[in-house]
Amino acid sequence: MEVAVLGLGEAGGRLAADLGAAGCTVRGWDPVRRPEGIANAESDRAAVAGADVVLSVNAAAVAHAVADGVAGALAGTTLYADLNTASPQLKRELAEALPAQFVDVALLGAVPSLGLATPALASGEGARHFADLFRPLGMPVEVVGPLPGDAAGLKLLRSVFMKGMAAAAIESVEAARAAGAEERVRADIAAVIGEPLLERLLSGSRTHAARRLDEMRAAAAFVRELGVEPRVATAAAAWLADLDADEPVRLERPE
Repeated sequence: MEVAVLGLGEAGGRLAADLGAAGCTVRGWDPVRRPEGIANAESDRAAVAGADVVLSVNAAAVAHAVADGVAGALAGTTLYADLNTASPQLKRELAEALPAQFVDVALLGAVPSLGLATPALASGEGARHFADLFRPLGMPVEVVGPLPGDAAGLKLLRSVFMKGMAAAAIESVEAARAAGAEERVRADIAAVIGEPLLERLLSGSRTHAARRLDEMRAAAAFVRELGVEPRVATAAAAWLADLDADEPVRLERPE
């Protein structure tokens, strides 16, 4: 199987490496990153030319631009998988704009750690095709709906909880620091959710603040569309906006 991976950050780079190890022919494209061990194409269009599957692993903010950039080089038989965490509406727009079979894929885990073993939801015209191709490679793929956006919507609803929990942890630790009780409160939280998850929530929120901010804004809009006031999603987005602006919030464990 020939696979083009558009976007070679932490997630895309790990997926590309795993696909190569699984025996796929992989061509990557990223205008900035050039990870070692991954064959880099001369351009995005060169990466997708002749590919059986295209994986777009970028930020939602550039998903349209990435798709527009390669649309003219896609074959009608190509499976275009958008793995970006985006709104259901954006996924539907991509499906309508691309001259290829489209699948909306939502990844439900830490891709840099899990790689192809990351659980995924898939929806849209190409969902079953994607599942048939990637399950044998070790990816647990669940087909959740016939329409592009079905998978994206389910992930956003999950994200309200996950990123909301991260925002609660950040706020609790910050307030505890101000009260001179940081170690005690961190220990109390870790006793409930575990130190590894707590550290992931705190440090990951800063490292991926910009991408998660887009995610939570999309989540808030989706929750509102469903007739629910997005109080938690909005609060989580506010914390991420502060972190993205490099506000002086110290989240690492004190010495």
